[in-house]
Amino acid sequence: MSGHSKWSQIKRQKGVADAKRGAIFTKLGHELTVATKQGGGSDPETNFRLRLAIQRAKENNMPLDNIQRAIRRAAGEDGAGSLEEMTYEGYGPGGTAIIVQTVSDNKNRTVSEVRNAFSKAGGNLGESGSVAWQFEQRGVLALSVGKQDPDDVVLLAIDAGAQDVQVDGDSIEVYTEPQDLEAVRRSLEDEHKLKVESAELTMSAKTSVFLEEKEALQTIRLIDRLEELDDVQKVYFNADFDSGILEKVG
Repeated sequence: MSGHSKWSQIKRQKGVADAKRGAIFTKLGHELTVATKQGGGSDPETNFRLRLAIQRAKENNMPLDNIQRAIRRAAGEDGAGSLEEMTYEGYGPGGTAIIVQTVSDNKNRTVSEVRNAFSKAGGNLGESGSVAWQFEQRGVLALSVGKQDPDDVVLLAIDAGAQDVQVDGDSIEVYTEPQDLEAVRRSLEDEHKLKVESAELTMSAKTSVFLEEKEALQTIRLIDRLEELDDVQKVYFNADFDSGILEKVG
């Protein structure tokens, strides 16, 4: 399993600290606004990207008023028109390939903060396209197994149209073609009555780079530092490392 997948799981297990909730809401609000503008309007039934953004906002307990306000901003209110999506690519410790997706109203500030985070970790930003070829877009769903046999859940996911299913203890991640994500989610929830904890489009590494403990810890701290930046929406990387290393992350 890739480091990104492991890190996503540990983030869900830790939950969202109250001290960071304001920053999380800011990121979610930006995603809602951009999804409305670029995904095809304010109706989540016809705008798949917005539907995913709303689901993520609800999963993080974002108030309904905040969600609606972010969607309204897409009409041009409160400076929504100045928000711009930007993607940066770079290398972390051990040659880890990293993709950083951002939404910002100030490109110079964003690139400066992202470059600084890489530099402090001993990494560096690359040119556009330098690492993107090592990733592919996929849909990913996180499932709650509950009392069900994980093997049974895997078979149900495959029957629903999943490309791949990864089991790690009580956690199950289901991977799909991007265009099949919603159909698989509905099948698992409506037909098989499974609890889908999250559903999103992700950048999945085609191959991974195994890191020893020192470089793994450096990489994880770099990812954490990037994710804490206000303008950063998502971070993807292709590192692999022993699961026990995550327990050493402070």
